[in-house]
Amino acid sequence: MSASTLKVAESIGALEPSKISCRNTAAQALTIVRDGVITGEGPTTKGRIHFSRALDAVDAAWCARILTATAVEHQPVSRAEAEALFEINDAATERSDGGRFDDLLAKAVAHHAASESGLPVPPRTVALSPDTAIESWAPTQALNVGTETLEWISRQMRGNRRGNRTLAAMVAAIVGVAALPLAQLPNVFDIGM
Repeated sequence: MSASTLKVAESIGALEPSKISCRNTAAQALTIVRDGVITGEGPTTKGRIHFSRALDAVDAAWCARILTATAVEHQPVSRAEAEALFEINDAATERSDGGRFDDLLAKAVAHHAASESGLPVPPRTVALSPDTAIESWAPTQALNVGTETLEWISRQMRGNRRGNRTLAAMVAAIVGVAALPLAQLPNVFDIGM
């Protein structure tokens, strides 16, 4: 077996939910999805036509399977996993996923933000499900979310070329536009929509 064939086989194995052992391996698996989105090649695109810089329903499904693997089901979404999702979002200039990735990104970021702030979060299969409304479990006031976490989300969104309406709405709800002086969170709404 050639070195490149072995590397592809290892990458495919790393993507399987049964091989996800912790949040770090989940974040690593998400980077494999990101690489497939960027190049249009690799284990996540095997057996189908996939253009570079495109994100489709299969890519979104890979992300969902990775994030809800049994080993991480009852752990909050980590910063590394959320950052990998932001990288996928930035890499994908074309979308054909019916909005599933945007929904997943917003819910994963909210899951991370809530847990980092010491708030309880539901299991990932509940929180990240397309059938679960983010409003049913995500924090709705800035008083519940740590400033450092809000600043991190703000930095991620400012660097984002593609706007995510679900994420922007979630941040607006958390920040409570009227309740928090925007000076505390500079340029949080400076995102292209």
